[in-house]
Amino acid sequence: MSDLPARRLLLVHAHPDDESINNGATMARYAAEGALVTLVTCTLGEEGEVIPPELAHLAPDREDRLGPYRVGELAAAMAELGVTDHRFLGGPGRFRDSGMMGVEQNERANAFWNTDVDTAAPYLVEVIRETRPQVLVTYDPDGGYGHPDHIQAHRVAMRAAELAAHPDYRPDLGPAHAIAKIYWNRVPRPVAEAGFARLRAEGSAFPAAAVIDDVPGVVDEDRITAEIDAGPEHTARKSAAMAAHATQVAVDGPFFALSNDLGQPIFTTEYYELVRGVPGAPEGTRETDLFAGVSA
Repeated sequence: MSDLPARRLLLVHAHPDDESINNGATMARYAAEGALVTLVTCTLGEEGEVIPPELAHLAPDREDRLGPYRVGELAAAMAELGVTDHRFLGGPGRFRDSGMMGVEQNERANAFWNTDVDTAAPYLVEVIRETRPQVLVTYDPDGGYGHPDHIQAHRVAMRAAELAAHPDYRPDLGPAHAIAKIYWNRVPRPVAEAGFARLRAEGSAFPAAAVIDDVPGVVDEDRITAEIDAGPEHTARKSAAMAAHATQVAVDGPFFALSNDLGQPIFTTEYYELVRGVPGAPEGTRETDLFAGVSA
């Protein structure tokens, strides 16, 4: 444990690409600063819709080989961000992508959504006790936009954080560790509105998405407690990482689209809501460092 870097950040995401879209600039910044950045991805994203026609054969309704392909995309994205510690919850393929809410894939025996939280959480407890993060980043209780795997990732992350702190819980998974600060991914509504206005004004290969609330985590400004402006270098790394997820994301300069081909802005500043822990900034101001107020 003494060999661990002084600052340690854990991010829990549902599928490959979620991390780059939501937190790519943050991850690149802290990795470059020497922090241990650990990413845990809960599924391989097997049910994703494939964008490039030449890769359509990988889709779940054809060869069903998208998951292993996305493992490679994630590795390429992490190389762009400078993140060397990226893992799948319980190992690659233990939990399968559940698809969108209400589809039959939700009910598969190994679907992440169909897994008991206390069955999945110990795998994350083990990671927490090994890497001993001071800061955890994940989704809000709605998963940002209601996707079942995002909701489940939230539940598993919050439960694992609770369990990892109790010395009597599974001592075989390592010494207890309490995470100092937990953040949820957020986007301030005015920032989203400005981003879409810029997309419409500047033009793009993609038509603008019509509903801002389709952007995960959009909330009123007063919910935002931290903002990470990682600068142009790390923003470029974020764009490159997003582009590495080519089956799921198409990048056009400062904009991107998913399989629906509707444009969204790439947010160069990333926003968070502190939901557990002591703020590291004066009341009424936003933190500019997720580790603010945290001791090693």
